[in-house]
Formats: sequence, structure tokens, C-alpha cells
Amino acid sequence: MIMQDRARRQSEPLRWGRREKAAVSAALGCLIAAMIALGAYGLSSGSRTRKDCIDVTFASTVGGATLHACGARARAICASPAGYKGVQGQLKASCRRAGFAFGARS
Repeated sequence: MIMQDRARRQSEPLRWGRREKAAVSAALGCLIAAMIALGAYGLSSGSRTRKDCIDVTFASTVGGATLHACGARARAICASPAGYKGVQGQLKASCRRAGFAFGARS
């Protein structure tokens, strides 16, 4: 009969042999190594921002838009912000973070 030892097998707990333990430890080792590699990549990647850059994200007619400028161009935008009427609050905060005077030439 096929179900002869079924009751006995179901009542006994599972036994982990050497092969099963090795497979689980190898899988855990790979998972830990992948997590360490992802953490190191996350900490070391990315661009370094310059101190004299402005970066403003705002709503536009086709979705989100960004205004990014560095150096002399950023200084000129901060000095005469008349062309950026809808985002002057965000632009003012970004200019202050970069150390530029806001609206100095207007």
C-alpha cells in the first residue's frame, strides 16, 4: 500500500541533513554579501554637489521642470529673478543656500 508510512512521516519533525544546512548557509551568505555590496555602492555613488549651484524643481505646463545653474550663471539668475515669477520663493531659498544675493540687480 502506498500510504503505509504516511502517518509516521507526518508526525516526525523534519531532519536537516548536512546538504540542507550547507544550502541554507550558502544562500544566507550570498544574501549577506549582496546586502553589503549594495550598501557600499549606495554610500559611494552619486555626484558631489558644488557649493555655488542652485537647483529648483517646480511645476510646469508639461509636468515637473528643473532649474539648475552653477557659478556665474547661477549668480546672474539670482541677481535678476524677474523671469522666474512662479518660483521665486523656491529660487530665493536656493540662492540663499548657494550664498548669492537674491534680486540685487532689480
